[in-house]
Order: sequence, then structure tokens, then C-alpha cells
Amino acid sequence: MFNLPITSLRKTGLFGLIALFMLAGINHFSYPNFYVSVVPPYLPLRYELAYISGIFEIIGAIALLFSKTRRIAGFALILLLIAIFPANIHMALNTESFTTCNPIIIYLRLPLHIVLILWVYWATLRKKAVGYQL
Repeated sequence: MFNLPITSLRKTGLFGLIALFMLAGINHFSYPNFYVSVVPPYLPLRYELAYISGIFEIIGAIALLFSKTRRIAGFALILLLIAIFPANIHMALNTESFTTCNPIIIYLRLPLHIVLILWVYWATLRKKAVGYQL
């Protein structure tokens, strides 16, 4: 049920992802206005999209705990990261609208997103990461 990866590095990577996505998901509900402001204005239902992405982050974090759902959670979280990437582009193109954020941090979010996708892949989709034989 909770079969974990064999190496400590992969366990740490997996638990780091769980914590990251759980905290990020909760943060969507703690500070919804920030996440709504990040949603590009051309998208409808901005509040709903901000809350839905938070819900998916929490569900993804929980699904990472279980070896039987870890791979599907990995795929889903990678798709979620790809889906929310336009929000980071929107922030980078409109730094003047995000005065509470340091522009350097806004620009660092772009390559960090790629690192997160690779991290999810490494911790969930590689055979060694699943925690049981496929």
C-alpha cells in the first residue's frame, strides 16, 4: 500500500513533492486573491480555476503516498504543471502588476517549473521510484 522507493534519496524526493504540493494546494485556499491574480485575464472563471488547481495539487499530493496511485498522480501532476505554466508566463510578461513579488523571483519561476516537472518524473514515473514491480 505505502511501498516506498528503496533509496533514501528517492524517499526524500517523494516526501518533498508530497509536502510541496500539499502546502501549495492549501495555499490556494489561504491566499486565493494572489492565485486569482496570476490566472491570465483571457481565461474565464479565474476564481474557480485557482481553487480547482489547489484541489488538484492536494489530491495529487495524497495520491503520491500510495504506490498504486503514484504513477497516475505523477502523470496528473506533470499535466497540472504544464497547464498552469501560462500563469507563470503571464506573471513574467506583467511584472508591474505583481508589485508584491520580486521580479527576479517571478522570472525564476519559469525554469523552476521545468525543474518541478523533472522532479515529479524522477520521483514518481521512473521504475525505481514506484516502490513496487510493475
